[in-house]
Amino acid sequence: MLRNCKLNLALAGSVALALPLAACSVKDTPVASASGGVTAQSLMAVDGANWLSYGRTYDEQRYSPLNQITQSNVGELGLAWYADMDTARGQEATPLVIDGKIYFSTAWSKAKAYDALSGKLLWEYDPKVPGETAVKACCDVVNRGMAAWGDKLYMGTLDGRLVALDRATGKEVWSVVTVDQTKPYTITGAPRAINGMIIIGNGGAEMGVRGYVTAYDAQTGKQLWRFYTVPDKPGNNDEEYLKKAEATWKGEWWKLGGGGTVWDAMAYDPELDLLYIGVGNGSPWNQAYRSPGGGDNLYLSSIVAIHAKTGEYAWHFQQTPGETWDFTATQHIILADMEIDGKPRKVLMQAPKNGFFYVIDRTNGQFISGNAYAPVNWAKGLDPVSGRPIENPEARYDLTGKPFISMPGAAGAHSWHPMAYDPTNRLVYIPAQFAAYPYFPSKDWKPQAVGFNTGIDSAAGAMPAIKAARDAAKAATTGAVVAWDPVAKKERWRISFPGPWNGGMLATAGGLLFQGNAKGMFAAYSAKDGRELWSFPAQTGVVAAPITFKAGNDQYVAVLAGWGGVWPLATGVLADKSGPVRNISRLLVFKIGGAAKLPSAPPFEEKRLDPPALVGTPATVQMGNNLYGQYCTVCHGDAAVGGLLPDLRHSPLNADPEAWQSVVHDGILNANGMIGWSKYMTKDQIETIRHYVIKRANEDKALETR
Repeated sequence: MLRNCKLNLALAGSVALALPLAACSVKDTPVASASGGVTAQSLMAVDGANWLSYGRTYDEQRYSPLNQITQSNVGELGLAWYADMDTARGQEATPLVIDGKIYFSTAWSKAKAYDALSGKLLWEYDPKVPGETAVKACCDVVNRGMAAWGDKLYMGTLDGRLVALDRATGKEVWSVVTVDQTKPYTITGAPRAINGMIIIGNGGAEMGVRGYVTAYDAQTGKQLWRFYTVPDKPGNNDEEYLKKAEATWKGEWWKLGGGGTVWDAMAYDPELDLLYIGVGNGSPWNQAYRSPGGGDNLYLSSIVAIHAKTGEYAWHFQQTPGETWDFTATQHIILADMEIDGKPRKVLMQAPKNGFFYVIDRTNGQFISGNAYAPVNWAKGLDPVSGRPIENPEARYDLTGKPFISMPGAAGAHSWHPMAYDPTNRLVYIPAQFAAYPYFPSKDWKPQAVGFNTGIDSAAGAMPAIKAARDAAKAATTGAVVAWDPVAKKERWRISFPGPWNGGMLATAGGLLFQGNAKGMFAAYSAKDGRELWSFPAQTGVVAAPITFKAGNDQYVAVLAGWGGVWPLATGVLADKSGPVRNISRLLVFKIGGAAKLPSAPPFEEKRLDPPALVGTPATVQMGNNLYGQYCTVCHGDAAVGGLLPDLRHSPLNADPEAWQSVVHDGILNANGMIGWSKYMTKDQIETIRHYVIKRANEDKALETR
């Protein structure tokens, strides 16, 4: 099988050369080789002038040794230049900087390159992802970044390709399809470059797929190995680690995919040659359907260590056995060496969705510690020896058949937004969020060809048109930066925000912590105590993580700004908890003394609801409610309250049944990502959704006038 195939001779030679280099000092190593290529040596360089990988270095600490910008002069930070993007969707990418040029991906899997000093556009690339691919994406048409190796850049596309680009020109060198494109797979995460290999995962566990991660030859795109995260049908699993996993699953899980997609987090230890991956949720979420009879369901919600050279299993640590809440372990992974209980330890740290901060021995997967960094009610704590959660029986809605409102919810106490680790202050900075979610088990659930396949009744859990209920939900939904001491196992301080979905983190040797937020601000804080020292109105929500680099004689800070992702898309009345925010996608680049100005922000257009009268019967509206919850919520918002995409309550199509059918049934906006649903719903069913939207618009109009 390809998983265990031998590396070709050319790759083996590059690995043999790179591994000894990984063990030597690289402090004075130039960023690129004499031929201008990114190497294993340069990826471990510590000078900080460039930003060569998603987390800057293999350990993913997102800490820069640059210290020209400090607490004493950060108040003089100004905009050096900016660049407008051509897509008004969520921007989640971390840029790369190589020898004075900045490279990044955008929504819809596009890529751009700029001169880091002048802001001149050097090239741009569009893989032309079909618009209908958007229906496969759980959480916006985003892309989190690229990898660099040799003279090439690498990125995944939403429709499941891995593309190699010539770094100098942006021309496509090769492209390989990494998924079965007939299934609802996507790629939104950044690949990693390791010793001549490009490692990429995928997403789609909400829809119904089987997860894996794959290594490709950086020069040719040839597949070298593939590591599956859940077992196939018994009898089809050759690898020992998958055979062992079979006993932890029940029923016919393979028919539903199983889930376990590796859609974001990875880290690499060159000394151990171990690649660490974070494995996602089950497919469907509801374990009663996925694995009737229970079981731990390896390797869902786990950190798995893989021998990078061969793709062979090394060890795993499962955070949420038998997960049934969308509690992924795909959140940012950080590697560090630290003293714990008087002994030096090589650790892996993660704050996954389930609300506990984990410290694990990265050499063998041994649990060191785990404590709640956010409010948790689904579990009473972790076993102090094994790290296994001590579950609250009521949380097992899959067993009780009763609804459960969980804290954290499906969005997680921490989502994909990167953390940062400051080795000077010995703190991990977590972009945390505190939001509950109502899990209503779906009765007699059956998988569908498109849309979410979770085994959860989204319609039953939709936000009611009751002011008191909405006010209570909003009051309980907040966000914060939590400064976590991984040795003392506790929070040191926090920065509070009115709502969730605040941006990723950057820590620097200048004693600074940078982060954008859902209020539309980009700010610098003291890394020691969280005091705000500087801020800049970005005119849009900032969810991506910043970077810092040196060009010429100056240190720069850059961030990709643009509101988006699953929170603004799907959470309805909670989407704008931090305030009304629009998408204005830009790259923002700052330096001390920068004097550039953004154009004035366009005014917010406040729309009043003016829906047609409701004529649908209660039965018609209820059917529309069920279908909306199944197919529409993820893009158009909970209870038909839109966020990033058009708010259907305001749509003129509500008053025109034929126009409604032309869009929803016939798909005249297919190229924009709004597919026609004629294969999945009849015209009569589609008409019931219109009546449901009209009902919701009238309910909310009544609330507005009170």
